Amino acid sequence: MKYSVVVVDDHTLLSQAIEGMVNTFDKFKVLYTCKNGKEVEEKFSASPKNIPDLVLVDVNMPVMNGIETTEWIVENYPQVHVMALSVEDADGTILKMLKAGAVGYLLKDTKKEILEKALLEMMDNGFYHTKNVTTLLLDSVSGKKERNNLAFKENEITFMKLACSELTYKEIAEKMFLSPKTIDGYRDSLFTKLNVRNRVGLVMYAIKNKIYTP
Repeated sequence: MKYSVVVVDDHTLLSQAIEGMVNTFDKFKVLYTCKNGKEVEEKFSASPKNIPDLVLVDVNMPVMNGIETTEWIVENYPQVHVMALSVEDADGTILKMLKAGAVGYLLKDTKKEILEKALLEMMDNGFYHTKNVTTLLLDSVSGKKERNNLAFKENEITFMKLACSELTYKEIAEKMFLSPKTIDGYRDSLFTKLNVRNRVGLVMYAIKNKIYTP
């Protein structure tokens, strides 16, 4: 069984090239391509069969850009992983995409093997970050520690620390001697409590509040 992918890019030739590349990967298959976020909305809403496992989205697009598209997907289909694939390398743009809910960010000149690795890690771990993006995230949250009145259970703290590693949720469950369903419960509860949309947001919170120190 292959993971399904949707490519969102307003440049037709480039979109087709990305589709062709992804289709050579053993575990991935492109369902279809879209030129902007509006087309994504229409496709997703038309049929459950159009909902992919993963979306590769450009940042700069007409009608509905990558940030708006990512926000819409994460809000309405949180189970879908979104990765930005763009020529934009400005720190501000990268952070905006990650805050919108993207769980990965790659430049379009990325090598084929790196893209395949990134897609696999996104499906296994829930996110993929290059060293540059990881450094950017750390820099963005390395300011003064923010204190709050949130109270966490011991297992929630342990889970957050392990979520900052490369372990999959299944592996975290094994390490904590808990069932995957219980781990999913911790994850969903923390997402709600911290008002974050995905594992990236959880990691950023843990680092920012010194729960986890790289």
